[in-house]
Amino acid sequence: MSASLDHVPAAKSALVLFSGGQDSSVCLAWALTHFDRVETIGFDYGQRHSIEMTTRTTVLEKFRETFPEWSTRLGEDHVCDLRGFGAVAESSLTRETEIVMTERGLPSSFVPGRNLVFFVYAAAVADRRGLDHLVGGMCETDFSGYPDCRNDTLQAMQTVLQLGIERPYEIHTPLMWIDKAQTWALSEELGGEALVDLILEETTTCYKGVRAERHAWGYGCGECPACQLRKTGFEHFLEARTPAER
Repeated sequence: MSASLDHVPAAKSALVLFSGGQDSSVCLAWALTHFDRVETIGFDYGQRHSIEMTTRTTVLEKFRETFPEWSTRLGEDHVCDLRGFGAVAESSLTRETEIVMTERGLPSSFVPGRNLVFFVYAAAVADRRGLDHLVGGMCETDFSGYPDCRNDTLQAMQTVLQLGIERPYEIHTPLMWIDKAQTWALSEELGGEALVDLILEETTTCYKGVRAERHAWGYGCGECPACQLRKTGFEHFLEARTPAER
């Protein structure tokens, strides 16, 4: 499994798991930089922050408008209805319950097997579309402790997909070993200030789907784990800039 920015084959196509949040938007920019054609896939699993199903479309439109050099590479968007799965998976992301640490040592926002299900559906779509590269924004540096975000899990998932579908899938996780400050820096590296601004203005990362107030780091409730990671990462990103860059 590729988790770096190197050794990505040229003249290839990729499918990006795209929620319209910060991480998946950076991954989309990464894929558009490294692949000739990129398609996207989103998942409606009954998430509380269902606003992402609307904002993700806006983010895709903004990518096309803001980066004409990428727009020719950005292909079809796919949406999968996984509400049946969300109804089975008990989580604070699919129920109106407080996000707390459970006795298992995992936050109650953990949706059991969510990323595994996402990759199975993505691989099925990729097989139909003739795509061998799958790109996801999973990370185990700054993350909530979800076991299906770990590199070992996704390496195993890549093997399962290769064996189960008999296609040479490769899972790419360009954010796996970087923190949120570095994720902001990567967005600037890939798309300059225009991409940083797009992520600030258009993406939704908040677990509660709040877009009522614009903070320095973007929109969100400011309290959930996703907002806290995004906020802290942005502050550290700004601190790392030289005075001339601020």
